[in-house]
Amino acid sequence: MSHSILSALSEDLLVRVYGFLDPPCRKTWRLVSREFHRVDSLSRTSIRILRVEFLPALLFKHPNLSSLDLSVCPKLDDDAVLRIALDGAVSTSRLKSLNLSRATAVRARGLETLARLCRALERVDVSHCWAFGDREAAALSVAAGLRELKMDKCLSLSDVGLARIVVGCSKLNKISLKWCMEISDLGIDLLCKKCKDLKSLDVSYLKITNESVRSIALLPKLEVLEMVSCPLIDDAGLQYLENGSPSLKEIDVTRCDRVSSSSLISIVKGHPDLQHLKASHCISEISLSFLHNIKALKHLKTLWIDGARVSDSSLLTLSASCRALTELGVSRCVGVTDIGMMGLARNCSNLKALNLACCGFVTDAAISAVAQSCLNLESLQLESCHLITEKGLQSLGCYSKRLQELDLTDCDGVNDRGLEYISKCSNLLRLKLGLCANISDKGIFHIGSKCSKLLELDLYRCAGFGDDGLAAISRGCKSLNRLILSYCGELTDTGAEKIRQLEQLTHLELRGIKNITGTGLAAIARGCKKLAYLDLKQCENIDDSGFWALAYFSRNLRQINLCNCSVSDTALCMLMSNLSRVQDVDLVHLNRVTVEGFEFALRACCNRLKKLKLLAPLRFLLSSELLEVLHARGCRIRWD
Repeated sequence: MSHSILSALSEDLLVRVYGFLDPPCRKTWRLVSREFHRVDSLSRTSIRILRVEFLPALLFKHPNLSSLDLSVCPKLDDDAVLRIALDGAVSTSRLKSLNLSRATAVRARGLETLARLCRALERVDVSHCWAFGDREAAALSVAAGLRELKMDKCLSLSDVGLARIVVGCSKLNKISLKWCMEISDLGIDLLCKKCKDLKSLDVSYLKITNESVRSIALLPKLEVLEMVSCPLIDDAGLQYLENGSPSLKEIDVTRCDRVSSSSLISIVKGHPDLQHLKASHCISEISLSFLHNIKALKHLKTLWIDGARVSDSSLLTLSASCRALTELGVSRCVGVTDIGMMGLARNCSNLKALNLACCGFVTDAAISAVAQSCLNLESLQLESCHLITEKGLQSLGCYSKRLQELDLTDCDGVNDRGLEYISKCSNLLRLKLGLCANISDKGIFHIGSKCSKLLELDLYRCAGFGDDGLAAISRGCKSLNRLILSYCGELTDTGAEKIRQLEQLTHLELRGIKNITGTGLAAIARGCKKLAYLDLKQCENIDDSGFWALAYFSRNLRQINLCNCSVSDTALCMLMSNLSRVQDVDLVHLNRVTVEGFEFALRACCNRLKKLKLLAPLRFLLSSELLEVLHARGCRIRWD
C-alpha cells in the first residue's frame, strides 16, 4: 500500500477500521505502516507489561490507556514505581484499572505513589500479594475514587488496614477479601457501615461469624454475596438475609458446613428475584420444603446442589418449577438416575451447563435425552460416570453442536468410536480425557482432524496415547494453548518434535514421561516460545542440552517444575539467569545440583521470584543473606 493512499485515509476512518479487528489481527495491522502503528498507539486502551524497564516508554507511547496489567512484571518494586513518577513525560491520568496481582515487591511507598499518580483509578487488584498488610492498605486508601478492589489472599491484612480502606474509599461497590484470614467481624461491620453502595462482596474462607452476616444484611444495594467455606456461619446467620439485602440476586454458600436447607429456604422466601443459588456440599438432602419454596424463584438461572441426596422425584419437581435454569450442578449427588435426568432435560431445555461428575447411575439414556432436548448446551461435566459409552457420545455428536467444554475424565466406557462421535462437536474448546484407559491414537486422530478450535486438551495418564496421536493433535489443533500429557508413557522425542508446531501453547505438562530426552525438550523450546507454564517433574532422562535450549528460547516462562530432574549446577544457573520472567519454581530432589549450585542459581533470579519450593535441609545450608533477600522481595518459600 503506497504512502499516498494511506495519506488519503483520515485518522477517524483508520480508528473505525481498527475497532473491527481482533487482537491477533491488530498486531499484524500495526506492522504494516507508520500510520497504522500510530493509530494503534492512540487507540489502545489496555496493555500487559512483561518487563518493567519498558514501562515508561510504553506509557508514553500509549497515552490513552485506561487499563494497566503489571501482574506478570517480575521486577516491579517501589523503586521502579518511583522512577515512573519522576518521569515527567509519562501520563497516567486516564488509568482506571490497575492489576498488581502477585506484585509482592510493591509495598506501601510504591502503592501510595501509584494511587496519587493515577487520579482516575477505579479498579485495583492486589490479590496474592501475601506481604500486603495494613501499611499498604493505608497507602492504597489515598485512591478515594476506587469502585472495585480485589485483595484475595492478602494474608497480612487485618481489620485495621481494611478500616483505612473503607474510610478512604467509601465509594466502593465491589470488594473481594477471599482468604484474608486476619479479617474479623469488626472489619466486616465497618465495611458495611461505610460502603453503603456495595453491590458485590466476597468473604470466602474467612472465620467470620453470624454477626458479619447481620451487618451484610444491612447493605441495601448488595447483589452478589460469596461466602464459600465460612466454617463459623450457620443457619441463624443466614436467616438475617431473609429480610435483608433486598437487591440480592446471587449467593454462594458452597462448603459452609453448618448451613442447612432451612436457612436456604429463608433466603429463597426473602428474595423472589434470586437468579443464582450455589449451595454445593453444604446440604445433605433436598427436602420437600426446599422444593416447595424454590417454586417461587421464577428467574432462577443457576443452581448448585452438588453432594446432596437427590431423588428422581425431587429432580422432576425442581425442573418443572425452574424452567429458566441455564446451569445446574448435581455432581456427587446420591440418587441421580436416568429418570430424573430425562425429566430435567424435558423441562429445562435452556440448559447451557450441566455438572454430573461422579453420578455413577447415569447412563447413555440420560445423556441422549439431554443432548436431544438441550440444544444450547455448552458445558457438560461427566467425570467418573462409568456407565457412559459410545452410544451417549453419539447423541452428543449429533445434537450438541454448541458444546464447548466436555469433561470425560476417568470414564471407563469412552473408547475410540466415542471420540469419533465427539469430534463432530466442532465448536469444542476444552476436552478432558484423563484416565480414559480405552482410547488410543486412532480416537485422538478424529479429535485432531475435526476439532480445530480446541484450546485445552487433557490426556493425563492415557496409556494408549502415543506419538502418532500427538502428531494428529499438532497438525489439526493449532490454537491449542493448554496441553496435559503427564504420565503418557508411550510418548517419545518423536512426539515432542510434533509439539513444537503448537506455537500458541502457553501451558504444558509432561510430568513422569521417561522417554523424552534433551532432544525432545529442545524441540519444544524452539517451537513453543509462548510457554508460560512447564511441568517436567520426574522427566529423569532430560539432560543439560534440553535445559540449555529452554534457557535460550523459552523467555516467557513464568512457572516451572523441575522436581526429580537430572539438571546440573551449570544448567540450573543458566536457566534461572536467562528466564527473566520466571516467578514460581519447584526445585525439589535435584540430585545433581550442589548447595553452591542452588546458591548461585537463586542469586541469579532472587529479584523476581514470588514462590519457591526447596528441600527442607537447604534452609540451614543456603546463606542467610540470600534467604533475607528473597523474603524482602516478597518470595514465599515452601520447605518440603
